[in-house]
Amino acid sequence: MKDISVQELINSNQYIPVDVRAPIEHHESAIPGSVNIPLFSNEERKEIGTIYKQSGEEAAKWRAMEIVSPKLPQLLSDIKDLKKTGAEPVIHCWRGGMRSRSVASFLEYAGIPSVRLEGGYKAYREYILEQTPKLLPEKAVVLHGMTGTGKTEILHALQKKGFPVVDLEKMANHRGSIFGMIGMGEGHNQKTFDALLFDRLNDIKGSGYFIIEAESKRIGRAAQPDELVEKKVNGIHFLIKSSIQKRVERIFNEYVLPFKEMEWFENEVNEKVSKLLKRIKKQDIAASLEYALNNREYRELIEILLVHYYDPRYEHALQEYNGPFIELDGDDPAAIADLEKTLQIRFSDSRAV
Repeated sequence: MKDISVQELINSNQYIPVDVRAPIEHHESAIPGSVNIPLFSNEERKEIGTIYKQSGEEAAKWRAMEIVSPKLPQLLSDIKDLKKTGAEPVIHCWRGGMRSRSVASFLEYAGIPSVRLEGGYKAYREYILEQTPKLLPEKAVVLHGMTGTGKTEILHALQKKGFPVVDLEKMANHRGSIFGMIGMGEGHNQKTFDALLFDRLNDIKGSGYFIIEAESKRIGRAAQPDELVEKKVNGIHFLIKSSIQKRVERIFNEYVLPFKEMEWFENEVNEKVSKLLKRIKKQDIAASLEYALNNREYRELIEILLVHYYDPRYEHALQEYNGPFIELDGDDPAAIADLEKTLQIRFSDSRAV
């Protein structure tokens, strides 16, 4: 049985993490790219925990052995099959305790050399939280712009061309507004966000800058680290501008068009708009918003929300940043080329990825 450190796991592409914790644990917090081959199901884990509390460690261990014994051939076979990919499975549980040690021992008894992660997932999380601030490039390039100006499209275009983009919305699986979950499923929790952020920063290690959108500190269920927020405030700022018509159309095409025929869509929008109605003090604006909602006039609804809710708040948020702001026309196809040229001139001695 061989143990490796978290740093060895991260710095090599020869390993594949194998998480032997229950599915619910893996879903809550996992090393990106890891494979879940659980020793116990969620229900079995709960049962063993109950026995441990009521009858003690010895009874819990005996029940665990009864549960695991019939599973062993399939469990070991699943891990053995991973070796056929050319990567070496690295067994881990929460903190490198009994579960990972047991599976590694079973593998050894079966004549399969085993590798285990020292300290388990807990050691991995401690490592990435310590290293993330150190991996942040020197300068942040921040894309600002009111909702619907096309910031995300520009960000994705730059990433495809190899620029050091850090896509915070993708890491949070949330678009950063009250409608940010529409069509996206469940937002990522803090542990998943932290892991994805570390991975991306590790990917662009060596770059003198990184490109992000001007998100608020909290995006859905996750919050950015303070060090990243500080870099963002003191970064190089581009302000993307766009006409209200183009903004409405972008939002309609992203948030409405793909989903409007789905059963859940109407209820979801009603719920979100109802929350916003409580925050709008002007009765005539609230009435117009309610009318557009009830009549499914989604373009009109979007324009009312932009002009009377989101835009005033965004104007206020811009004051949190140390300018100046370099303006770009988000409706001009040449905007991305202009931004690329500016970045290449300013960071001519820094590598893209």
